[in-house]
Amino acid sequence: QVQLVESGGGLVQAGGSLRLSCTASTSIFSINYMGWYRQAPGKQRELVARVAGGGSTNYADSIKGRFTISRDNAKNTVYLQMNSLKPEDTAVYYCKAAEWADPSSGWRDYWGQGTQVTVSS
Repeated sequence: QVQLVESGGGLVQAGGSLRLSCTASTSIFSINYMGWYRQAPGKQRELVARVAGGGSTNYADSIKGRFTISRDNAKNTVYLQMNSLKPEDTAVYYCKAAEWADPSSGWRDYWGQGTQVTVSS
């Protein structure tokens, strides 16, 4: 079982920056993917960015060039640096860890409790 705790959310003006952190209760060295998702009011949860154990990254088109995801295995932490924030980035941001268990069990997903990001215009 992996517990994830997010921090770093808050209120920021458009054009500003925030850095989100997600710290796991166990080593993330063997976690296949660490990612950030967000959910705005009335919308479905969507992938923002994810980073694989080998360091490869994927980003949603809407945030490419503005957000950067990184992971520090030594600190069991994944970060999301968010620059040039826009009001449409307002959402609850969730951290997710995805671990491949075995062929019979498949993927194990773990979620954090979420952190609110509000961008004012």
